[in-house]
Amino acid sequence: MVLFTGKGGVGKTSIAAATAVEAARRGARVLVTSTDAAHSLADAFATPLADRPTPVEVAGTVLHAQQLDAQARLERHWGRVRDYLTTLLHWGGVGDVAAEELVLLPGLDELFALIDLRAQVATGEYDLVVVDCAPTAETLKLLTLPDALRFYTDRVLAPGRALARAVAPLARYRSPAGTSLPVPDDGVVDAVTEVHGELAHVHALLTDTDRSSVRLVVNPERIVLAEAERTATSLSLFGYGVDAVIVNRILPDHLDHPYLARWRQRHAEHLSAARTAFAPTPVLEVPLLEDEVIGAAALAELGRLVYPDRHPMAVLHPHRPLTIVEDGTETLLVLALPFAVEDDLALSRRGDELQVTVGSLRRNVPLPASLRRREVVGARLEQGALQVRFAAAAVPAVSS
Repeated sequence: MVLFTGKGGVGKTSIAAATAVEAARRGARVLVTSTDAAHSLADAFATPLADRPTPVEVAGTVLHAQQLDAQARLERHWGRVRDYLTTLLHWGGVGDVAAEELVLLPGLDELFALIDLRAQVATGEYDLVVVDCAPTAETLKLLTLPDALRFYTDRVLAPGRALARAVAPLARYRSPAGTSLPVPDDGVVDAVTEVHGELAHVHALLTDTDRSSVRLVVNPERIVLAEAERTATSLSLFGYGVDAVIVNRILPDHLDHPYLARWRQRHAEHLSAARTAFAPTPVLEVPLLEDEVIGAAALAELGRLVYPDRHPMAVLHPHRPLTIVEDGTETLLVLALPFAVEDDLALSRRGDELQVTVGSLRRNVPLPASLRRREVVGARLEQGALQVRFAAAAVPAVSS
């Protein structure tokens, strides 16, 4: 699975669609879809798309394209849970409108769309699933939701029948209006159990950097590239691998009009800076084209420009957000945080988890079993990675 994101308006949808076309042209079975509420994927192909995979003929081959109805997935997976939580909050005195807002986390509908895409991957019908995600800020919210919602279902709702068992003793309590506490029925419990399991599958797929990667689409502009650096840090914090940065709309050399000279110089400077900053992650160059990229022929041409010597389905750069390294008698947990700075970084230990904060983002990193009983003896940020040092394992006492 390859996910594309970038600042709004930088052509990520066209590049996502062109990636799908190029992979299909090379013989792969491809599904391209979108979680972007702008629904611009159909515009890129210049053909109507449905909520189910639709065959689209391009470049002498056929791929499948889909415009996901995220709201429909929300109703399917979360509707009964939402209704129960809304009833529960209303019982506690929260108004109907406020209760509806409290139980719907931003981006929840797109997350359930990813659950359906995970099911598509599991069928084995496609060699590659390409996802045109929303612009960067919304995508970061989306990709941090699996962790947040798993925490929610683990600790607040409690998976399975534990939810009903936990709430049942409270049924004797009554609201000011005299009504008893609503207890979840089997449908709610089953929905929570299903969501809990599906979230684990989605998280496992998206953080498996051998199977899934994120490609950042940017324009050669200082502000856009700075945002891409922050995005790369955030994605790595949550375990996602960025395998390429695609710099789009670069002024080609033959445009040598004096009016454009300053822009060409700026583009060259920003492109060089991007190569240095993101190395060894490849930076792919896409020139500014003569016309809009709309329709199969234009997408096929763009696909050849993006991937002249690489296969679009390949993992273009191996990225391991988290690794365990043995260092003598001690062990290092290494969390890749490219572009992070010490002033924005905080670290604490909470039971079997490390709580890592980078700027405004926080993640609870579960420790592997081998480190849970070991003490943290030091940490430092070095060469774009947080290195957390654990003491040597205690030697079991030998009974005489």
